[in-house]
Amino acid sequence: MSYARVKPHRLERAASATLRHTRRYAGRPPAGENDADAPRADVVVDCGWGRLIFAHTFDDLDRMIETLRQEAPGTRDIVFYLQDPHVALSRAPQELFLDPSHTFRLWLTDYRASRRRPKGYSVRRLRTREDAEGVQRIYARRRMVPVSASFLVAARNSRVLTHFVACDNATGEVIGAVTAVDHAHAFGDPENGSSLWCLAVDPQASFPGIGETLVRTVAEHVQARGRAFLDLSVLHDNETAIGLYEKLNFRRIPAFALKTKNPINERLFTGPQPGEQLNPYATIIVNEARRRGIGVDVLDAEAGYFSLTWGGRSVVCRESLSELTSAVAMSRCDDKAVTRRVLERASLKVPAQAVAGEPEENAAFLATHGRIVVKPARGEQGRGITVDVRDAETMERAIAAARQHCDTVLLEQFCEGQDLRIIVIDKKVVAAAVRRPAEVTGDGSHTVRELIEAQSRRRAAATGGESHIPLDAETDRCLAAAGRTLDDVLAAGEVLPVRKTANLHTGGTIHDVTDSLHPELVEVATVAARALDIPVVGFDLLVEAPDRPGYVFIEANERPGLANHEPQPTAERFVDLLFPQTRGVP
Repeated sequence: MSYARVKPHRLERAASATLRHTRRYAGRPPAGENDADAPRADVVVDCGWGRLIFAHTFDDLDRMIETLRQEAPGTRDIVFYLQDPHVALSRAPQELFLDPSHTFRLWLTDYRASRRRPKGYSVRRLRTREDAEGVQRIYARRRMVPVSASFLVAARNSRVLTHFVACDNATGEVIGAVTAVDHAHAFGDPENGSSLWCLAVDPQASFPGIGETLVRTVAEHVQARGRAFLDLSVLHDNETAIGLYEKLNFRRIPAFALKTKNPINERLFTGPQPGEQLNPYATIIVNEARRRGIGVDVLDAEAGYFSLTWGGRSVVCRESLSELTSAVAMSRCDDKAVTRRVLERASLKVPAQAVAGEPEENAAFLATHGRIVVKPARGEQGRGITVDVRDAETMERAIAAARQHCDTVLLEQFCEGQDLRIIVIDKKVVAAAVRRPAEVTGDGSHTVRELIEAQSRRRAAATGGESHIPLDAETDRCLAAAGRTLDDVLAAGEVLPVRKTANLHTGGTIHDVTDSLHPELVEVATVAARALDIPVVGFDLLVEAPDRPGYVFIEANERPGLANHEPQPTAERFVDLLFPQTRGVP
């Protein structure tokens, strides 16, 4: 955004704010030595993920830099409202960098509340430890710096920090979070300002407008306190967030932030690596290898191929598929019919299955089981799969669609249950998650097509473009089964499933259940990995519930997406498998 788009008197007002702050703080006592209404100097606010260091409260640049140097391990401190950033950088160019973010300001005299109320969810202050743990989960999914639940709970009564959460009305699950910082209470701000931090929405939430509601909640909270403005910092290339802020009348101001060159900030100051634009599934492994000092050579970024080298030994990988997986093991997983036979011989439960043939034979299989799944014998990411087929006409169309992906098409008994993915590495269960098909939630104004497109944009942004909801014949079939079309407008709060399969690549969502996985499911997953003789595998099962016994194996994936299971240590265990000598490297 160009400064020319900001009204001249507003830009002048914003640009002079830092200078006026600096003058007013000269000679003031350090933070904590005066009442809340008087300006204080050398102000630092602990936010849990790190400290906000308000640069305009320091009259000594070296003291401010020394304060930043005291950053605790595993945290991210931010120097905000920095004046003369070029001078600050010259004092410690090897340690510090200028954050590539824009600062936006909302003048609260211009803000007008929306008449629209959230549907299906509500926003309130963080109250309980369960709320805090929900915020932690969202931070992990968004790859944000973690904050301890104890810190969030302890800050409930703070006048400086206010944490808000958005919660699903039906489940109570936290689906969004944001933090407000009150500058007047923090350091007696002469400009009477405030700021917004850590806006985060669960990438799997289906409700539209959660981020906007959280921003508006903070704006109305600080406006009620009589604050003059609300500032925030956003990465320069986060076009989606910038679009939201501009919609709400935030405008850029010339204020800067300084950070340390720590591992958390590495991607911000090292710049893009030419030719290394790996997908998230390769990136999570490469990052873990680099952290341990293992050499990385990207062989084919588009396809996810890379080589890892340590101690004179190299291993070529394609995402989580490595040279340690034999061709035999890979072929067993590649053909779903073979996978089923191997698991059946290992006395594991599998659904009835047949190869699609003549229409009469197919109809007989359908008549026997009533409801079936049609899928290509080979393939991945849910391509060509049609679930819950109940009539011969739909079945034959599904067979034709599946043949576009593989000449051999399988008919499989449909089994009810939750879709469970279990990751096994080195014959040990490392992660487990329930996968749910894509769904959208109505708002009373947008069509199903528009809701799907918006949900797809959110899923793609959260997964590096790996997940979206296709607008195809399978989506049309799912909508028709519910008596809906793409042009229908859903009532506010109405939830509509739009896919039958739960694959992440077709917009499905994933919910970690590792800690509650039933021992029987742990056991059968390890038995299956041994039967296939494969070191890294992702199993798809249908279960009544992940914390109960009972299962049916559906298929095995020889190249499971490890990034889908954060914060479980999937990448760590994968690199342990490849280079056990590096296990435990800090």
